[in-house]
Amino acid sequence: MAQTVLRFVVMSDVHVKDKDCVELGRLEKGLREAYAYADGCDFKGLDAVIVVGDFTHNGTEEQMLLFRDVFFRNLRPGTDYLISAAGHEYGGGIPETHERMRRLFGMEPNMHRVIKGYHFISVAPDRGTHYGPAQQAYAFAETQRAFDDDPNKAIFFFQHAHINYTVFGSYQWGEMDLIPALMHFPQIVDFSGHSHCPINDPRNVHQGYFTCFGTGSLSYTEMDEFDKYYGTVPPDGDQFAQFLIVEVDDAGAVTVRAYDIITGRFFPCDRVIRPPFTPATFEYTEEKRRSDAAPRFPEHTPITCELAGDTAVLRFGQAVCPAERVKDYLVRVTRNADGAQLRSAAAWSGYYLFDLPETVTVEIRDLPAGEYTAEVIARSFWGVPSENRLRIGIKKDA
Repeated sequence: MAQTVLRFVVMSDVHVKDKDCVELGRLEKGLREAYAYADGCDFKGLDAVIVVGDFTHNGTEEQMLLFRDVFFRNLRPGTDYLISAAGHEYGGGIPETHERMRRLFGMEPNMHRVIKGYHFISVAPDRGTHYGPAQQAYAFAETQRAFDDDPNKAIFFFQHAHINYTVFGSYQWGEMDLIPALMHFPQIVDFSGHSHCPINDPRNVHQGYFTCFGTGSLSYTEMDEFDKYYGTVPPDGDQFAQFLIVEVDDAGAVTVRAYDIITGRFFPCDRVIRPPFTPATFEYTEEKRRSDAAPRFPEHTPITCELAGDTAVLRFGQAVCPAERVKDYLVRVTRNADGAQLRSAAAWSGYYLFDLPETVTVEIRDLPAGEYTAEVIARSFWGVPSENRLRIGIKKDA
């Protein structure tokens, strides 16, 4: 039976603001619980904690000191660490940020460590979320060095923004600068943040040239889809704090686990990357990870509608979907007189919360007088609509 030989935490986008901010409490809770989890395993302890940028909100020295105090107070002896700066740290200027990182944390913009025989490479952006020629050259040279050391081992690579068109969040909040440097090494397991997208989303793992994971946030979640009536940040998006716990076994397999700091539990969505690290063996490719399974509303799923001025407020129970949660819901409102679709609105299911809400609320705004039928369609992460629909009548008087 395989035994764990390496364990580390990866987080990003903590967004420390002031001494009373909720993020500092979540940071402390998360670190303590990661150690508590490790203490209960046969293989004890954390070998490293990696922070992939935006650990402060404005990059001031005061915010960095607040982060440093909680971080080091909860880091046990024997745990290594890598902390990189990104856009939110660069508010006072990039040279000034790098000086603070060296003085306060002992961190350089680019870092390469070997921990328990595995290579950890971290590269900081040199402008915004982008990586210029010097950063690209460093990324290639250090990854080549790791490959030459042992081509049969995973290489752990860290940068702040996702690589475009990989994990959920990378379409809007990604960049392509590092692809030429990294595409030659399928051994890479890449971790990135910036988007705040949920790490329990099945689209949070992507394999193409190599393997990519998003790292979530300890502050709030935001989404890389733009059809929701309340925008990209859900109303309950601040009830969100997640990071990854990564374990490597003596056979070289890498298990990436999504941890919910709010409830102190793992989401049931472990991802395992097994050697040999070649594209032909990848299990999480675009083709293999997609599912045609359709959501379905259980029999007698409740639905209600209340009118508040010109707004119809619909509340309904959750649909279910084989093997995963429902992603979101689309509501279409048609006029009974002629069947014309008059309004539509979409809302997330709340899947990013460990305790999935029992009901979903959708507001249909600016509804004129008339009689209508609202139809609710559940949608999977792969865009598959529900087998059945919920319907309810709406009557708005003049």
